[in-house]
Amino acid sequence: MTNHSISATKTALPKIAIIGGGLTGLFTATLLERAFNQGQNQQPSRSPHITIFEKSRSVGRLATRYRTNSTTGKNWQWAFGAQFFTAKTAPFQQFIKPWLVTGLLQPWCAQVVTLSPASVTKDENEALLNIEHKEQWNTQQPRYISTPKMTAWGRALADELAHTTIEFQTRVAPLTQYTKHEAGKKTELFDDTGTSLGWFDWVICTAPNAQAVDMMANSGFERQADITTPQMLACYTLMLGWEKGQSLPEALDHQKIDCWDVAYVKDSILDRVFIEHQKPANHELLPSITIHARNDWSQEHVDDDIETVKAKLLAAAQQLLHWNKSSAPSQIDCHRWRYAATVVDGKDSREILGALVDRQHRWIVSGDWCGQGNIESCYQMAQEAVAAIVSY
Repeated sequence: MTNHSISATKTALPKIAIIGGGLTGLFTATLLERAFNQGQNQQPSRSPHITIFEKSRSVGRLATRYRTNSTTGKNWQWAFGAQFFTAKTAPFQQFIKPWLVTGLLQPWCAQVVTLSPASVTKDENEALLNIEHKEQWNTQQPRYISTPKMTAWGRALADELAHTTIEFQTRVAPLTQYTKHEAGKKTELFDDTGTSLGWFDWVICTAPNAQAVDMMANSGFERQADITTPQMLACYTLMLGWEKGQSLPEALDHQKIDCWDVAYVKDSILDRVFIEHQKPANHELLPSITIHARNDWSQEHVDDDIETVKAKLLAAAQQLLHWNKSSAPSQIDCHRWRYAATVVDGKDSREILGALVDRQHRWIVSGDWCGQGNIESCYQMAQEAVAAIVSY
């Protein structure tokens, strides 16, 4: 990270609240602890007081879902959120090194293809599989995954925090003006029942921007208008699994076609297909496939009945992967992400909004959506939030 540290001459270390225990929140807490300890020679009594308020029961939001087969004891497993991440900047590459050394993070050198829905021949009542080799991911520009589950990294980050308290299942109420905020004043946070959560010198909101708009509404946050600049699109995820020894669809049968790991989908409501049991450290899994729908289609159907959406995605997946009665998946699940892809003015975001800092109130709104909408952006926005606090 950038060399920010806290002067040892300061007598009062701030109390800092981080709203949201996703990767942005965890990275921010990690970098705050490091920044303070660099300047304090790691004196425990001089450590910051950081509290993360997370509305769910877990951290990280690198979501993993799994089920266990009662007969074999083996799992189906689906990374139904972010499938992988990249590290293109030197600071982030340096940051992830310790977990690469332990093997918790590993590069994924996937074979990538393009797939399009099968067409039926005139002479035979059979569908032809439309598959083309695209590329192989390599170590020159690696994609990383967390093993054995995508949730493992978030939990490791949380476990390694030495001076941070995480309050789970806690919903922070919007920052309406309970008290006047003058220079040097703290902010009192409340939960959704009106119970005080304490007074804080800095408040960092890392929620998705649609939620951040509500969180900061009527609070006097001076960057309120900027929160609405990026928009986020939804994404539906379909999760499929097959029993041990069960016939697999033609597209997954390596006796008939070459092995592949990731497919970009053409001419379909589906966007990408990921083969979970072929990832590093996942070879003991039962056959497990994760499919992401297109973001534009997902957004159009974001409020539809989930079972109706699942049926449509399943029909598209069957047309794409070409299964019959004997090779149909035995495990089927569907998840809706309301805030998945960051866009600006209808186009994929290439503009960096940056962490939104209100120095008068000492409030910061941050998140991957302030950057490129990826995991590296979580880290970069955490850096910017820490820099703002350190330089105050």
